[in-house]
Amino acid sequence: MPTYLYKDLNTGEIYELVQSMRDEPYTVHPETGAAVKRVLARPAIAFKGSGFYVTDSRPAGKSGGEGGGGE
Repeated sequence: MPTYLYKDLNTGEIYELVQSMRDEPYTVHPETGAAVKRVLARPAIAFKGSGFYVTDSRPAGKSGGEGGGGE
């Protein structure tokens, strides 16, 4: 199940809570009863560089789409 970030509206503390994607967001912390709000988090991956293309992983001068096949 996914983990979501929630912020305590009184203290500003950030919590990680596990819940199903189908469930409605929590409005109160399930253990403490404190008022909480779901906050957005950065994605866990970052793509850096000039770009990612099919040709980036192939040696220069070779093309993968030509030829008859089973060499």
